[in-house]
Amino acid sequence: MSTDLITLTDPASPAAEAYRRLRINLVAAGRESPLQTILVVAAGADDDKASIVANLAVTFARIGKRVVLADCDLRHPGQHALFGLDNRGGVTTALAAESARLPLQDTAVAGLRVLTSGPAADSPADMIASPAMTALIGRLREEADIVLFDAPPATLATDAAELATQVDGVLLIVTAGHTRRDEAQRAQELLERVGARVVGAALVNVAVDGELRKYLTGGAS
Repeated sequence: MSTDLITLTDPASPAAEAYRRLRINLVAAGRESPLQTILVVAAGADDDKASIVANLAVTFARIGKRVVLADCDLRHPGQHALFGLDNRGGVTTALAAESARLPLQDTAVAGLRVLTSGPAADSPADMIASPAMTALIGRLREEADIVLFDAPPATLATDAAELATQVDGVLLIVTAGHTRRDEAQRAQELLERVGARVVGAALVNVAVDGELRKYLTGGAS
């Protein structure tokens, strides 16, 4: 399992605490209208976006939720590598041939299962936009309390916009020192244009205050 899963390797760290805070905010956002299916998408190219979705999934599983993480980044998938899973079956195989059993895989985290991307597809955007994807999302709803979707960055491919119309909410990821302001604005505009419910934006890669680190890790002040 990857060291990028900070919520598992260092659960007392400020970074892990930030993911728990993000979970709390999402739960609060879902009080008026349920957020069972959530697309977590980066505004622009971001090497860490897969680990962000994965860590958030861990925090939900840690409080007893049944969680499914679906890797719908069919162009550059990362969840199978993060969790050390087989990628011979996943989203693409589920879309190509509907079967009675989804190829969900257990992880080392109780309550968390992953639907990896599966083998490479010739036309990822068309697969995501297909009626089969709508049906797959419906089946995933039956499997979990929370379904999180990983997808390509909003400004680089249409896949995220297609998915955004089929889920309960979208969380936009903005990386400090990396995501440009105009890029973040364009991503939000693209999502809102298709009628997506953008429940918030998460700013990641922010420097941690030294006193906060001491408090969370039990260090002396």
